[in-house]
Amino acid sequence: MTEHHHRPDRTRVNPVIAVFGGYGHTARFVTAELLERGWTPVLSGRDATKLAAAAADLGVEWKLASVDDAASLDRAIEGAAAVINCAGPFAETVPPLVEAALRAGIHYLDVTGETLVAIDTFDTYRDDPRVKDAGVVVAPVMAFYGALGDLLATAAMGDWPAADEISIAVALDSWHPTRGTLLAGERRAGRRVVFTDRRLQVLAGDEPAPKGTWTFPEPFGVEEVVGEFSTTDVITVSRHLDTARINTFLNVTPLKDLADPLTTGPRSADAAGRSAQVFVVEVVVRRGDEERRAVARGRDIYAFTAPVVVEAVERIVAGGGVRGGAGGVVTAGEAFDAEDFLRSLPLDELVLGGT
Repeated sequence: MTEHHHRPDRTRVNPVIAVFGGYGHTARFVTAELLERGWTPVLSGRDATKLAAAAADLGVEWKLASVDDAASLDRAIEGAAAVINCAGPFAETVPPLVEAALRAGIHYLDVTGETLVAIDTFDTYRDDPRVKDAGVVVAPVMAFYGALGDLLATAAMGDWPAADEISIAVALDSWHPTRGTLLAGERRAGRRVVFTDRRLQVLAGDEPAPKGTWTFPEPFGVEEVVGEFSTTDVITVSRHLDTARINTFLNVTPLKDLADPLTTGPRSADAAGRSAQVFVVEVVVRRGDEERRAVARGRDIYAFTAPVVVEAVERIVAGGGVRGGAGGVVTAGEAFDAEDFLRSLPLDELVLGGT
């Protein structure tokens, strides 16, 4: 087991956090995590029946809101210190919710795994003066994909100013996807996002993805992998780490689950609702003949997203938790002390500084 850093007691000026899409699978973990840490989550979304049921289960308040109705979004986040967007399709929910957060002068975070949406969010708001002028943080992809690989790469990079390449390899022993994950895959329509020659590119997907093998730490070992597996880590890492190339790999085993038309989604295996799914993420940073590694092992990528995004919102709202202390559009690796953040997460194993 990895040693978790003691989380400092922080004074909360406003303990309310709005959770949009509050009846979704990941949102339920997010809400439970907020409650466990003493925050006051308020759920919102467009389906009153599902909202009421989720709110009743968790003992929290809820507000009806739709991305098609700006006034309803304003009401949903009124009085909150931040909003966490857990609702897909994120291409439809991100722009209205970021705008609502800017109108309210509060922080925005989301858990999207949609690469094209993430690119658009960073590009749209990176230089938007409203974000920095208001001291607001816009933090997309604070999730298993997008944040964990970015944090591991940042920690592995350490004091190196640049690297020749960064490789991020993910192994899952299974993947019973949520409906949102399946829909995100359909919207991507086979397109792959790659970073080569210091440039982010979107490939049409006509060419088959490269295949190979990767030797993962236990419990996986040697696994067949697919290369150029588009995850939001490509986008987050490329935003702030100086490297010529980013490689991403996923083992083949979970792809069979993704392709199963009869998949029933994640299956609860404990009292917290987590599945039995095991993951390992290994990052290798190379500079010339030198290599640095970082490894994280844990359970249930959807449940794991909750402590990632809630730890982020806690640090952001507390103030001083973001490097530079000012507002802006940030990734996890550039916003926080990567090693400290990683040690706060409920990982079964964390290895930093390996070679």
